[in-house]
Amino acid sequence: MTGANDGPEEIARAPRIPGPRPAADDHADLTTPLRDVGDGGDGQDVRDVQGLPDFTDGAPSAEAAEPVLELPHRVLKSLLGAWALSACSAEETRAVEYHLTECAPCADEALRLRDAVGLLHAERDLDLDPLLRSRVLENCLGRRPARIPVPAWATPYDAETARLDALLRDIGESEWHAPVRLKWFEDERRVHRKTTVAGVIGHLLAVDGLVAASLGLDDPLGAGTDELSPAERTDQYWNSAHRPPTRTIREPWREQSHTLIRTVSFAGRGVADLTVTYGDFALPLRDSLLERAFECWVHAEDIAQAVAYPYDPPTGAHMHGMIDLAARQLPAALAGRRRAGLAAPARELVTAGSPGRSLHLEIEGAGGGHWYIALDSPAALGSRDHAVAQVAMDAVEFCQLIAGHVPPEEAAAGQDGDREAIRDVLFAAASLSRL
Repeated sequence: MTGANDGPEEIARAPRIPGPRPAADDHADLTTPLRDVGDGGDGQDVRDVQGLPDFTDGAPSAEAAEPVLELPHRVLKSLLGAWALSACSAEETRAVEYHLTECAPCADEALRLRDAVGLLHAERDLDLDPLLRSRVLENCLGRRPARIPVPAWATPYDAETARLDALLRDIGESEWHAPVRLKWFEDERRVHRKTTVAGVIGHLLAVDGLVAASLGLDDPLGAGTDELSPAERTDQYWNSAHRPPTRTIREPWREQSHTLIRTVSFAGRGVADLTVTYGDFALPLRDSLLERAFECWVHAEDIAQAVAYPYDPPTGAHMHGMIDLAARQLPAALAGRRRAGLAAPARELVTAGSPGRSLHLEIEGAGGGHWYIALDSPAALGSRDHAVAQVAMDAVEFCQLIAGHVPPEEAAAGQDGDREAIRDVLFAAASLSRL
């Protein structure tokens, strides 16, 4: 291969293969020399061939000790694959390489075959790169952007449902019945329910039905069930099944998630502000799909642990959105616990929108950031200047806390300042979890 800094002598030694002359007899006669463009004739372009041996220098001369086999063109062409794999005999190799100095189409084919051989590996890891899907999609969309793109606020749900679906496609028939323990936090204690991998997907299908109902789509539980809480919907779905769920549950769950994504993509901007009711609380659709993405990830990890399958956290950007949603819900959760007598009373009430006593929540790692949680009223404004305590946690560990998988007393958090405020916020974070 010649380079930009090669001298005249280096360039002169580069292999140059002339293009073939037209032949009506299937290259039966390859003895007639071809005319080069440089000689003023009407020959075809002379091309530099990179990646092949120097066939010109290696071509046998009249004084060569060993003669070159005389083989028909069709035979020489059929040997190109074996030649690229270095599987030809010495005589066949000389014949092929001599032929490549005379036949440009075969030389082109030889280059392509040599490049293909470079892609073959004797050994390779069968575990796919977890970022492969995102890179492929990014490349495809960069070449041909989607006509109807998925809204940015819906991409975490799109990504997490796709990752869970990939896990489900990879497990065996028996693993759909593997036991799974769903954990969450209620009041001052952790609770759990036993189910199976298929039962977890049934739970996701039932709760996603609330989002479907808000968009006017079919609810898997039927009409009149949209006022049930997620736990009530799950119990009704499990109890109405004629038999324990099996792997057949994957298809309706995946179709439902695809339908949700298609619907919000075609609906336009206003759809993001639709209200989704979860029994005793409600969220705008943009936050609801983010909450559903979080639950999809949490339950995917439950499934992965049950079947001993490796599973990574979401991307940093998606996890940041999930943490931000939880941080925005903390003041209301703290106020709810205070009304139930589970948190310390408010100390400094301020008017709505005014800065008040706050806790600095510092989340470290991918998806992390800084949040200031209002302590005395959900209508107050969290403020750096009014911070009375600080909690520092890893992003994944904080997500495990708000999922109810880590007890607030055992959260390995860096803590500084008002101990009562820290305890109240950690318990409020755990109270965000539910079935």
